[in-house]
Amino acid sequence: MGLAIAPKLFPVDSNEATPEPALTDGFHLVIDALKLNGINTIYGVPGIPITDLGRKMQACGMRVISFRHEQNAGNAAAIAGFINKAPGVCLTVSAPGFLNGLTALANATTNCFPMILISGSSEREIVDLQQGDYEEMDQLAIAKPLCKAAFRVLHACDIGIAVARAYRAAVSGRPGGVYLDLPAKLFSQTMDALEGQKSLVKVIDAAPAQIPAPAAIQRALDVLKTAQRPLIVLGKGAAYAQADEAVRALVERSGIPYVPMSMAKGLLPDTHPQSAGAARSLVLKDADVVLLVGARLNWLLSHGKGKTWGAPGSKKFIQIDIEPKEMDSNVEIVAPVVGDIGSCVEALLAGMGHDWPAAPAAWIATVNAKKQENASKMAAKLAKIKSPMDFHGALGVLKTVIANRPDAMLVNEGANTLDLARGIIDMYQPRKRLDVGTWGIMGIGMGFAVAAAVETGKPVLAIEGDSAFGFSGMEVETICRYNLPVCIVVFNNNGIYRGTDTDPTGKDLAPTVFVQGARYDKMMEAFGGVGVNATTPDELLRAVNEAMDSGKPTLINAVIDPAAGTESGNIGSLNPQSVIGKK
Repeated sequence: MGLAIAPKLFPVDSNEATPEPALTDGFHLVIDALKLNGINTIYGVPGIPITDLGRKMQACGMRVISFRHEQNAGNAAAIAGFINKAPGVCLTVSAPGFLNGLTALANATTNCFPMILISGSSEREIVDLQQGDYEEMDQLAIAKPLCKAAFRVLHACDIGIAVARAYRAAVSGRPGGVYLDLPAKLFSQTMDALEGQKSLVKVIDAAPAQIPAPAAIQRALDVLKTAQRPLIVLGKGAAYAQADEAVRALVERSGIPYVPMSMAKGLLPDTHPQSAGAARSLVLKDADVVLLVGARLNWLLSHGKGKTWGAPGSKKFIQIDIEPKEMDSNVEIVAPVVGDIGSCVEALLAGMGHDWPAAPAAWIATVNAKKQENASKMAAKLAKIKSPMDFHGALGVLKTVIANRPDAMLVNEGANTLDLARGIIDMYQPRKRLDVGTWGIMGIGMGFAVAAAVETGKPVLAIEGDSAFGFSGMEVETICRYNLPVCIVVFNNNGIYRGTDTDPTGKDLAPTVFVQGARYDKMMEAFGGVGVNATTPDELLRAVNEAMDSGKPTLINAVIDPAAGTESGNIGSLNPQSVIGKK
């Protein structure tokens, strides 16, 4: 047997120094608070005073995606929130950097995307006395009107609760943007490490279900039963809810035709027999009862009135929304159903049972006939082969690409490029189509494309008008730097809407005209990616397929007829026209 060796005992030296307690600081408390709540990816632009925060985040295992402009980083964070149903985080420097990110924050709030904008800032005592600090600005005051909530943290011990409040505010109720202001000297504040850990807060049930009132559900079903020409409109709120099976069951059990808003495309495949997207104008005008599921009656739906919707008072609206104030925003909602999409749809299904009457056969026949008529017209447009290409010929190619790759992510912005792609390119899976959303804001393209690739790992096809691409085009360097599987197709018709306008004085190019024959593909080549110039549908198809197969960063300059395109796409009516000089 081995011998046990007694430990040596040493006398205690009363003069020996007591060990210093372990400390933590503001940098690490921010990191620990985010990681505790499952946030492990940050989008941003480094600089004073958050450069070291980004470095330490990366050292602690977080992924930090660095952009060339804060607005694009903010757009990436916002769409990450939509994809994941959890806040995306954007990190910016103070003052100008904060302002650059603010556009994305406001857009996230308008579109109901959960996002947290974290910005470094100047010290309060200097800002309040307006003493002229480096990038001095009262950022909290500026942010408040443009987001759901805004918080400033002055003490390290409050970091944990601030991150938790920001997280909950971003995702609870109607999601949106939240601003978190971190003055520079907060980061270097220290406190006992154990006390620091105790100060962190893990958010529990951040977005609790909001169950609709039984009476509201019964009222909605009673109205729906009276319909002779019913219609369901699916909005991006329904896509965000991730209640995909319940939404599909509601549509199919009811037998009612449905129209998806652009970011709701794919909740059910656009090829589904009940999809009325190809007869959109007819069903919106002639329906007598409309069930809105996560869709708002804003400008995108002509405010629920006007010639789009037929004669005034000709239809009844049922609306499902988590925000009570959304009801009656433009027209009367006869059956408001307030609650989260999943709970509301499940309640409707329970109330319908399994013997719900079939949708009126005459209405279904009318809708189907219009779909076939419009589909035949569209097929003829898509079949035309031109060089240079027109929008239909080029988009017909990309329609085929997505049909063969339904799992790919599609990002889309522009005027004609956006409007026509919505109707031409079918989607087959939910949350695969990402576009400009409620504000119709240009410049989301590259930020959305980066986040789509980072968050999903799927190949991304970004379809860009040449004007829209200009807002965020420098991020092709970001795409190359991180070697992301993004294929960008720039529809290049030499200008905004089209490239044929002229300056009546002959002094300059028209304000809507760009450099003729520009080669956007050379931008991607400059950073080590693949650039292709495509002048025919065959060349475009070949280039896109090669890019999607390879996963290499690729930009395809799709040469479009400069005369193709219409003023402002489908929203030309919103552009005031001069009457001076007209007869």
